Amino acid sequence: MSERPLAEPAAPLDLLDERLRRGAGLRSALTGILERIRSGDLGALPIIVGLLVIWTVFQALNPVFLSSTNLVNLLMESVSVGVIALGVVCVLLVGQIDLSVGSVSGLSAALTAVTFVEAGWPLPAAMAAAIGAGAAIGWIYAQMVTRLGVPSFVATLAGLLSFLGVQLWLLGDTGAVNLPYDSDLVHFAQLAFVPAWLSYVLVVLAAGWLFATGYTLARKRRAAGLSARSTRLLVVRSAGLLAALGFAVWYLNRARGIGWMFVCFVGLVLALNYALTRTGWGRSVFAVGGNAEAARRAGINVRRIYTGAFVLCSSLAALGGMLAAARLAAANQASGAGDVNLNAIAAAVIGGTSLFGGRGSAFAALLGILVIQSISSGLTLLDLDSSFRFIVTGLVLALAVALDSAARRSRASHGRA
Repeated sequence: MSERPLAEPAAPLDLLDERLRRGAGLRSALTGILERIRSGDLGALPIIVGLLVIWTVFQALNPVFLSSTNLVNLLMESVSVGVIALGVVCVLLVGQIDLSVGSVSGLSAALTAVTFVEAGWPLPAAMAAAIGAGAAIGWIYAQMVTRLGVPSFVATLAGLLSFLGVQLWLLGDTGAVNLPYDSDLVHFAQLAFVPAWLSYVLVVLAAGWLFATGYTLARKRRAAGLSARSTRLLVVRSAGLLAALGFAVWYLNRARGIGWMFVCFVGLVLALNYALTRTGWGRSVFAVGGNAEAARRAGINVRRIYTGAFVLCSSLAALGGMLAAARLAAANQASGAGDVNLNAIAAAVIGGTSLFGGRGSAFAALLGILVIQSISSGLTLLDLDSSFRFIVTGLVLALAVALDSAARRSRASHGRA
């Protein structure tokens, strides 16, 4: 059976372009966009507006906040927890939760340090062992949830405590293992930056990729008799991305530039976004998150989807833990502890992933961690106590969940749920 062309979720630009092609005035097009917003289809609009507000406030309070040097540091510091949050997005999309991502990341950091430094393993082998351990942990969670019927909240809470104990046991009496500063992992996390010329090449490739994928999908939809974005809109969209990214790269290159670690994080976001929006697995993830029983009756292997989500979550948590240890050049008892666990979950939710399952995107991890790291960086520059960071982050999280709940009720009342 041939696969139907993928249908894109409607967006404000889609509606605007469709109305303009039909000859409607700009006022009518904007009215349609407002109708979609009132119906609860907000997309990434709230988080983008919130991020702009946060940046404006902190820049007004401290002009150093939006300096190129501070923004470079902000992006680099956001990567480790952002990668963990990317995994959290996967389990939230299927309507589950993983409370142990912090402990898994700490265990991964300890396992990498012990095998690489103390056992003398090659770095690739040590990293593979840590990610493999994370994948195994995710598989165990999936079996507990799908075969034994243990709620994911309980299964991962047990993992949080258990793997924290394993981490402490691995580190031994010293409680810390330092990573060599001349190792490739530490260099990658601290000193590896994209050359200026290459950063501009990547910007052009990103804009070209956006146009190529959009044009290909639009052609498939037209061939199937479906509405599609016009070529004019695709060109404008790609040109806008080219201008925005070009300015960002120019500004960051005034300091150290863009770290390779952040580029890899963005690459992971794009890869997961492609998997979620352009593959059968991604459609199944949203179907299971929306209604697991309906998905099962439609022939979707719900158990396999759950397993994939948990394995991805724990694997990305392990990768994030390694990157955090590389940034610090050490793994210790505090690795993965503190607010790492809560910040990763908060980033996914603040970025727009619904706690009710079935709604969200890979970009939620990127946007959410930028909000959290911006709050942390801004309060640090103001020399305020860390207690304010917890308070502000908690308020932002509460606002995000309340907004998601209100939007969900609005979509249901307008028949868009």
